[in-house]
Amino acid sequence: MIDLHTHTIFSDGELIPFELIRRAEACGYTALAITDHVDSSNIDFVIPRIVKALEKIQTISKINVFPGAEITHAPPELIPDLVREARKLGAKIVVVHGETIVEPVMKGTNRAAINAGADILAHPGLISTEDLLLAKEKNVLLEITARKGHSLCNGYVAREAIRFGTLLCINTDSHSPSDLITKETARQILLAAGIDENRIDSIFENSKILVDKISRRS
Repeated sequence: MIDLHTHTIFSDGELIPFELIRRAEACGYTALAITDHVDSSNIDFVIPRIVKALEKIQTISKINVFPGAEITHAPPELIPDLVREARKLGAKIVVVHGETIVEPVMKGTNRAAINAGADILAHPGLISTEDLLLAKEKNVLLEITARKGHSLCNGYVAREAIRFGTLLCINTDSHSPSDLITKETARQILLAAGIDENRIDSIFENSKILVDKISRRS
């Protein structure tokens, strides 16, 4: 399992980074990104501490671990600057909190995230055709999520992404120990989203390709 969207006590998660990593190892993970929620108020606090924590454990961890960030509820106009700042502070992967239907995310967030060069657009809700095509052009991954609530649009996102050839990935958006999943559970979530069995390995491969890209940034 490769999971590139998780949270710790540095935002609204329950676990400190080392425990999250250990529990991910126990679930059979091969790679993990810690992507705590950030905006302009805390980005310079959160990312350096994740970087520091992972520097301590990187060489002895059984899995690849990457510092990241999830830009959350930022006005679309501020997203480009926040993506750049996150990378400058050491985030190897940048996720943007997309236009989920269960939260009042500002309209235009999906497009701003894609144009800003985020790596993953999380739970993008009822994403438009224009934004699907833009994500395809810019190789931004759209997330199929295991997270309750956000997962309500998994079927729509999967169907439309496959229709237009936009890349997909699957993440947990973990906030607590019970949110972590095995690769087999991830497979079942993808099937439940209406994705054909013969497409599932390619979705896992998209995450692996992104991990390889992140590794080259390290």
